[in-house]
Amino acid sequence: MTLRLSPLSPDRFPQWFARSCSEYEADLVATGETPEDARRHAQLSLESAFPTGSQTAGNAVFDVLDGDDVAVGYVWVRSGPPEEPHEWWIYDIVVEPGHRGKGFGRATMLLAEDYARSQGATAMRLSVFGFNATARGLYESLGYETVTLKMKKSLVPDH
Repeated sequence: MTLRLSPLSPDRFPQWFARSCSEYEADLVATGETPEDARRHAQLSLESAFPTGSQTAGNAVFDVLDGDDVAVGYVWVRSGPPEEPHEWWIYDIVVEPGHRGKGFGRATMLLAEDYARSQGATAMRLSVFGFNATARGLYESLGYETVTLKMKKSLVPDH
């Protein structure tokens, strides 16, 4: 399997932005946020990450291309905050449904790590929703360790 990262072109960025926002919104709803709150939360989060509406070397989105230059997914990586500039983050990784279960997620993670390392990263971090057992298994198999854990309990009775 041959995969490579290709920087997302400026003309594709708006499409990616809308999709990433929509997917994040759906994940937030799955964790219990109202659709309205999730929409607002996702939009504000992505707008604050890309205030100019474009990416930079320290905040980059890549198409993941196979050997035939077919996009099999995408990955978004970002340098850490000023107090931890060498600790990079994977903010989003998606393997398209028709390409899942073929090792593309693992290969994409390794490519993202290589990119971050080439930019001076000494560590990679990520957050994962608790309900995403498949992703958690992948990350753990790649050596990622739980460093924090957020928990939630609803205080509103089910209807």
